[in-house]
Amino acid sequence: MSKTDPDLAKMIDEIAQEMRARTDRGRVASYIPELEKVDPAHFGMALVDLDGQVHVGGDADLPFSIQSISKVFTLTLALGRVGDRLWRKVGREPSGNKFNSIVQLEHEQGVPRNPFVNAGAIAVTDEILSGRQPRETLGEILRFLQFLADDETIYIDHEVAASEKRTGFRNAALTNYMKSFGVIENPVEYTLGVYFHHCAIAMSCRQLANAGLFLASDGRHPVRGHSVVSSERARRINALMMTCGHYDGSGEFAYRVGLPGKSGVGGGILAIAPGRASIAVWAPGLDETGNSHLGRVALEELAKRTGWSVFGR
Repeated sequence: MSKTDPDLAKMIDEIAQEMRARTDRGRVASYIPELEKVDPAHFGMALVDLDGQVHVGGDADLPFSIQSISKVFTLTLALGRVGDRLWRKVGREPSGNKFNSIVQLEHEQGVPRNPFVNAGAIAVTDEILSGRQPRETLGEILRFLQFLADDETIYIDHEVAASEKRTGFRNAALTNYMKSFGVIENPVEYTLGVYFHHCAIAMSCRQLANAGLFLASDGRHPVRGHSVVSSERARRINALMMTCGHYDGSGEFAYRVGLPGKSGVGGGILAIAPGRASIAVWAPGLDETGNSHLGRVALEELAKRTGWSVFGR
């Protein structure tokens, strides 16, 4: 942290209060019935710096469905298992299309554009599943998040998972289409089951910020000292978060916030300030691209006040 860093605790509290007072909250995800029930008035924010100091505001300790933010952690696991062989099944380019686009997948002959669109994350899930049973794979993913956050209370919300399964026809279509090209190796129902359940993991902003801290510290946990990934891999995961983490809104997020970030339709965003901090925000209302509206606004405000954009002040 630089000598000119502001009072982060006060800043996070002020931003949280400002976001709670705003009326432009976006709309909660309606295509997953359980998410439609969430009160859009919620707002939470947590920041963990490289000294392990945690600063929180608003509903920072209320669990929410992390949804596609889980894809950061499944990508990390898959790279740990198979390394760069993963890129034979999934690309690394921004999509420019909706996160569940079938047209793009057809155009590219079943190979997803990147690991953060739905098709790409399903392919990554299939890679983790290979050679294992679904329950075993889910246990590994959940334990990994509990380990990163140092918190065994993180859990899978089975009601959300069941809700996704009942309405996940587009994801089933994507998976079957990739199966026809040999990208998906396991039974479709197994791969989809694991995917729906890891997207249904529930975490608070505090837990999520702690889980992402290794990406702010060259792949190591700065306080506990253990290595999660190499510094090179941490940089590359951050690069993918910057270019692909907000689907067809990734350019706008990079322009306004200037930090690697990954969103989820539950209203969460995990953002990384390399060499400084891990930040998690939660505001359930989404913008037209399916990203948290006030979550992005809050991170833009944080970047302005701290000058933490990776592109410089």
